[in-house]
Amino acid sequence: MGTTYLTTEQLAERIQYDVRTIRDRLKDSVLLEGIHYIRPFGGRKLLFVWEAIERDIAKASAAHAPLIPMANGGVAHG
Repeated sequence: MGTTYLTTEQLAERIQYDVRTIRDRLKDSVLLEGIHYIRPFGGRKLLFVWEAIERDIAKASAAHAPLIPMANGGVAHG
């Protein structure tokens, strides 16, 4: 299975975020160079790695979900 590279515009369309939000708020805070995006040939253009973003977007969501402790030791998702 290959790697899917997306431009900033394509990523914005796929995750329903504004292009500027990706560049200004997500890049280098939650989207990390070498993991979530690359700069091909050392240039300025960014290519985002869809498989890494797809994997980590769900992890980040689950990590911030409210958990309600249960008497039996389990947790309920709020």
